[in-house]
Amino acid sequence: MAKSKGGGSNFRSAINGRFVTAKHEQASPRTTVKEARDGGSTQSTYRSAISGRFVTTKHGKASPHTTIKDS
Repeated sequence: MAKSKGGGSNFRSAINGRFVTAKHEQASPRTTVKEARDGGSTQSTYRSAISGRFVTTKHGKASPHTTIKDS
């Protein structure tokens, strides 16, 4: 499978960290995060899949199914 080129975005599951399809994102918006391709580093912070906001490390570790660890 060839990699797509250019801009756009990817969707990642907050539950298992895998990339998912846009269709899956529409079916599960509270546990899926939209990421920019070739996005910059966020210094290993946690982000909420529900609100999209950055959260504390304590909250990120306490809520693994609704947060992702950006790197």
